[in-house]
Amino acid sequence: MSSTEPTVFTRIIAREIPADVVFESDTVIAFRDIAPKAPVHLLVVPKTEAYANVAELAAADPALLADVVAVAQSLADAHTDGEFRLVFNTGASAGQTVFHVHAHVMGAETGGTLTEGSLAE
Repeated sequence: MSSTEPTVFTRIIAREIPADVVFESDTVIAFRDIAPKAPVHLLVVPKTEAYANVAELAAADPALLADVVAVAQSLADAHTDGEFRLVFNTGASAGQTVFHVHAHVMGAETGGTLTEGSLAE
């Protein structure tokens, strides 16, 4: 990352900012989004801020990207009957506001349904 200021996610990882953490390992942390766009809206964040977006992560550390996706699936299994949307925003014009790669896991609560277009904003 080019910024010298830690991202909000780095500060969450360091426990400087509180978050509703739902999963944590040596490499990844996951927590509830503070402005959810779906009944289940979790963020899966690598504990390194070395990558601003998913393309950088995929090129430099595909194993870590695979870990992010595996955690997303595990969380979806636990919270959404395993059906979910996995979204990586890349760039400000695509809606990325925190330039520390992260995945949005969004879905309906167990037994619920998301409709096509329900997350468009």
